[in-house]
Amino acid sequence: MTKKINLDERELPKAWYNILPDMPNMPAPPLNPGTGQPIGPEDLAPIFPMGLIAQEVSQDTWIDIPEEVLDIYRLWRPTPLYRAYHLEKVLGTPARIYYKYEGVSPAGSHKPNTSIPQAYYNKLEGVKRLATETGAGQWGSALSLACKLFGLECTVYMVKVSYQQKPYRRSMMQTWGGEVIPSPSDRTNAGRSILAQDPDSPGSLGMAISEAVEDAATRDDTKYALGSVLNHVMTHQSVIGLEVKEQLKKVGDKPNVLIGCCGGGSNFAGLAFPFMPEKLAGEDIRFVAVEPTSCPTLTKGVYAYDFGDTAQTTPLMLMYTLGHDFVPPGIHAGGLRYHADSPLVSQLHKEGIVEAVAYTQNPVFEAAVTFARIEGIIPAPESAHAVKAAFDEALRCKEEGKEEVIVFNLSGHGHFDMAAYDSFLNGDLVDYTYPEEKIAESLKNLPKVVQE
Repeated sequence: MTKKINLDERELPKAWYNILPDMPNMPAPPLNPGTGQPIGPEDLAPIFPMGLIAQEVSQDTWIDIPEEVLDIYRLWRPTPLYRAYHLEKVLGTPARIYYKYEGVSPAGSHKPNTSIPQAYYNKLEGVKRLATETGAGQWGSALSLACKLFGLECTVYMVKVSYQQKPYRRSMMQTWGGEVIPSPSDRTNAGRSILAQDPDSPGSLGMAISEAVEDAATRDDTKYALGSVLNHVMTHQSVIGLEVKEQLKKVGDKPNVLIGCCGGGSNFAGLAFPFMPEKLAGEDIRFVAVEPTSCPTLTKGVYAYDFGDTAQTTPLMLMYTLGHDFVPPGIHAGGLRYHADSPLVSQLHKEGIVEAVAYTQNPVFEAAVTFARIEGIIPAPESAHAVKAAFDEALRCKEEGKEEVIVFNLSGHGHFDMAAYDSFLNGDLVDYTYPEEKIAESLKNLPKVVQE
């Protein structure tokens, strides 16, 4: 009875999987926010290094992982795949449940899978400093780590409500040399404008992105780094699913259901995208993206061109969105509080290839506590959404008598999120479903784009 399926370091993937060539339909191009025309590399050059811009539009299925990146990956990769025997027994399900555990990275989440290569490509092109945003702090801590390893400065604009809720995430970033600024701040024009309208603004990822992009665009020594949403991030995260493929082969299993929580889409895509060739070839595989009802992008948003940030400075992307000025409530799953989703994930959802489900906080934390008491690992609030969906799929298999294989991505641990667990255990968590009328109000400000 093998509970933990490991790969040797020599089995670490040597190339990332790029889903773009395998997409059933070619994605719509990002648009210049000023002209409304498709953007080119020159439009992105002020904020991204050319190495990452090339990956963003690459039509190569495989992109070699640089040896310098592999060398750092080996600090924690390959990550383990667990068979959840105890959980299966407690749930009484005939399903076989596996979870990929990304919490073994130095930053405690999947985020270093892309922060390391992003820092590497910036360093290669002479960049001295990176600016970014972070919600719960997982991305900010991952980039702070990566910058320290490659000798770069790092400035992180952290959503203010998370800055207040998660002080140890802030300490983590500062330990690795990151400068952490609560957003909205008075450091940027975007931040000052927001504070002038709402001095008590709790912040949002859209606001923090505006500040970080402005920071990068106004300094010659600085580029911007984004922890999710963009194509090159989805590509870097493919190491998750590529490893899962090899691990399942070792035990003779194939997945029927692949589950990941979804804020911007990176950890979900990292698990699911490498299985796209099998799904398109006719294999019975479902992709399930899980989000909170307080920020229901895929389940209640619209598929339209929108800005990635509040100040309307980023390229326009075709994606599911709740509106670029949407401000979600301060739920504890800060990494899922983004108004939009990856254009690739969004397109696959629009085409019916990716499913989406949304949950309120209390059932999510109930599942997380149950999981922790059975399997021992305390999930991050974001990952707990995937845990809840895996429970529901396992119970469905029980009702239908189906021996399906369920795989979910446990994308991070909850050791810095214990205040959220305190709230749940004390009965203080509030379930919040974002009202339809407020979503409609937010969507009124979508940019007017005529699609040919």
